[in-house]
Amino acid sequence: MKKRIIPCLDVKDGRVVKGKKFQNIQDVAEPVELAKKYELDHADELFLLDITGTDRETFLQIVQDISAVINIPLFVGGGIRSVEDVAAVLQAGATKASITSAAIENPDLLQEAVVQFGKDKIILSIDAQQVAPNKWHAYTSGGKVDSGLDVIEWAKRGEEIGVSEILLNSIDADGVKDGYDLALNKAVTDAVDIPVIASGGAGEMNHFKTVLTDGGTNAALAASVFHYEEINITDLKEYLLNFDIPVEEI
Repeated sequence: MKKRIIPCLDVKDGRVVKGKKFQNIQDVAEPVELAKKYELDHADELFLLDITGTDRETFLQIVQDISAVINIPLFVGGGIRSVEDVAAVLQAGATKASITSAAIENPDLLQEAVVQFGKDKIILSIDAQQVAPNKWHAYTSGGKVDSGLDVIEWAKRGEEIGVSEILLNSIDADGVKDGYDLALNKAVTDAVDIPVIASGGAGEMNHFKTVLTDGGTNAALAASVFHYEEINITDLKEYLLNFDIPVEEI
């Protein structure tokens, strides 16, 4: 299976923003233009995340505008609390819908979404924070509330329900740029057979190499290193190919 590189666009008030550890949010760019740039840079997929979940009309318009100008898969998450919300983002052009907090708060939602739209359309997104050595809990409400759910068990449950893949967000590593949480990612990839997307911590090319090999993940997602042009996706893929990591060739 080819390893994937996925830029993430966190959207607030119609703009792409970025923070650190889910806080200190700063403005970055206009989402449609950035999406077009990432396709030209050979991103494999694009992840669009509504970090406020309030102005859904504006956000869904952005989903529609982006899907109209790119050909790579578009994953959409944030603010999805019902099967109606899943339907709305898919109808706006999303390839897959990603569910985080609502999957925990409404135990039937994942199952209903998989049944109604198909397992290939649903991603389980987990905001994980370490609570003890080699133990992580899934958090809700944008990383603010500890659900008490063990991340490994939650990931396994998502696989049982039938989600297509898991987006694993490390709250501890988010925006810090010291590298992905390898222990977290390895623990989850060892526990499930579906693809895992690593998120949180990318700061240099070596971090991608490490999480895609030692971390065992199928994909690596990042935001600020791409937004601020610290790493170019085309250059990153050429770097990974030097280590025989199977990415889509340029």
